[in-house]
Order: sequence, then C-alpha cells, then structure tokens
Amino acid sequence: MGFDLSGLIVAERRGIPDLAGKAIAIDAYNTIYQFLSSVRMPDGKPLMDSRGRVVSHLSGILQRTTNLLANGVQPVFVFDGVPHPLKMETLIARKERKVKAEAEYKEALAAGDMERARSKAMQTTRITDDVILSSRELLSALGIPYLTAPSEGEAQASYMAAKGDVWGAGSQDFDSLLFGAPRLVRNMTISGRRKLPRQQRYVDVVPEVIHLDVVLNELDIDREQLVGLAVLAGTDFNPGIKGIGPKKGLKLIKEHGDVRSVIEAKEYEIPDLDEILGLFLEPEVTDDYKLDWPAPDEERLKALLCNGYEFSESRVESSIRKMAKYRDAASQKSLEDFF
Repeated sequence: MGFDLSGLIVAERRGIPDLAGKAIAIDAYNTIYQFLSSVRMPDGKPLMDSRGRVVSHLSGILQRTTNLLANGVQPVFVFDGVPHPLKMETLIARKERKVKAEAEYKEALAAGDMERARSKAMQTTRITDDVILSSRELLSALGIPYLTAPSEGEAQASYMAAKGDVWGAGSQDFDSLLFGAPRLVRNMTISGRRKLPRQQRYVDVVPEVIHLDVVLNELDIDREQLVGLAVLAGTDFNPGIKGIGPKKGLKLIKEHGDVRSVIEAKEYEIPDLDEILGLFLEPEVTDDYKLDWPAPDEERLKALLCNGYEFSESRVESSIRKMAKYRDAASQKSLEDFF
C-alpha cells in the first residue's frame, strides 16, 4: 500500500466531469488490482467465463474507462516494470497475507458467512500474466495508450505529470507525491456507493485531487523532507522505525530538519538509506512513450470481449455508443471554437 498520508492532509473532492479535458497517467497495477478485488460475486468468487477464466478486470476496465472517456478524461495506463530488490520483502509479505486470507476465505465459506468470505476473497487477489496480457489487449482496442515503466509504475506516472505530458497521476496510494507528481488523483476508477466491510452502512466514494505544493505548504516541509518522513514511517522499500507513524515522523523531521539528522539524533538504523531516498527522488523512468487516443476499434472489441470472453454484445455496443457520443461532442466543440 505504500506510505499513508491520509491523516495529515485534506483532499480536494472532485467529480469525474471536473476532470474533463485532462490526461491522467494511471497506475495500472494499482487499478487492475482494485477491479480484481471488487468485481466479485456475493460469495467472493471473481467473475469468470464458461472456461473458468477471470474477467473481473476486463469488466472493470470496460465500465470505468468507458465512463472516463465519456466524460472527456484521457487516461493512459502505466504498468510496473522490474521491481527493485529492496521491494522484495514487501512482496513476500503480501504473498504471505494472501495465503492466510485464502485459508480464512475457505473457513468463512464453510461457515456460511458470505460477507466475511467476500471480504477475505478480496484479500487473495493476484495479478497474473494472463490478466496483464488481456488488460493490455482491451486497452489497445479501446484506444487507450499504455506503457511499461522501467520499474515502478507510480514513479513513471509521476514523472509524466511532472513533465506536463499529463495533468496528474492516478493511484490509490500516496507514493505518487513522494515520486514528485504535482497532482495525485485518487478514486478515479472506484468512485460510487460502497458498503463498509461488515457494516450495514454505505459511503459515497468520489474522486479526490491532492496537490503536492499544497501538501508541502500545509505541512511546512519540502519534498525531500516528505520522503524522509515516509522512510521513517515505512515504505514499500523499507519497514520504517517501530512506533513511528506519519504524525510522529513529521514532528521528528521538523525538529531535526531531515531524516539523516533524525537517525543520528535518535540513533535509529535504516539500512540502504541513500538508495531508498534515491528511489523516490531520482527514480528510474523513461521518455519512450507516445500519447494519443484513437477511436475505439469496434470490431476488435467485440472479437475480444464477446467472442473471446463471452461478454454480451449489447453491453459492449452500449460502451461504444457512450464513447462515441463524447467524441462527437468534443469534435463539435472544436468546430465551434474554430469558428
């Protein structure tokens, strides 16, 4: 999950229509994981076709990206590349949690507790090579550009936003701010009414925009100090110092000036500190990408989703009409602006 900054800042709530005309670089793994986790049957099983292939991610991509395109948002998906060795401990821990969740899922099913079963099933989510391949095929057919980052997808998306090639970085995690994204957009693809786990209560999830300059101004620190604060509390590349959360970390950073001074004053130990700081402040990124949004390929979409994964033709055609309606409206607006 990365660094959690939610307790220190207030996000700016937005509607999807407010993002019209803006290109957003979306952390693909983060978003596809959300689709795989949330698009499930009441007992927790993912959506599957008659051959047993998971299609939850395809359903999510079709529905949510169609909604983005229909509202004039231009998404580009950025996939993770090779994980850095310092992230392996985090990846191993995630795998162990999934194994535990699988056992608890089976127990809940056996007990007939469908709500708990669904909750535990969501925690078993895995992104396979087949999921990535089919996701890319669908994005291509939808006319949505995508690229693979050298390493962290969030770092690449943040770099593209910092360059001005896109308006912001889209992710559920706050790490995009550590990587230097001037704007982080959260809840882009999971907005809507959501039931709270094991509660008979619902909340409205809406997109949030977080501006890096506002965060730094409110906390009265610079970006390097923000990264140092995250390292103290723990990131995907290090476990952090026991007992230090974001608020205590912020207090220490302000008292001592930077993370190195905190470590020296408190006699903490953070192995590979310079390398960790470099992963956020000077991440590995690429300029090898092209951003354009051609019209969806209707025949290719039907071949992939209807013939390939047994989606209903009416659903696919409905999505195509929604996207075409926006493109027609955008073209008409351009003509009016011209005259």
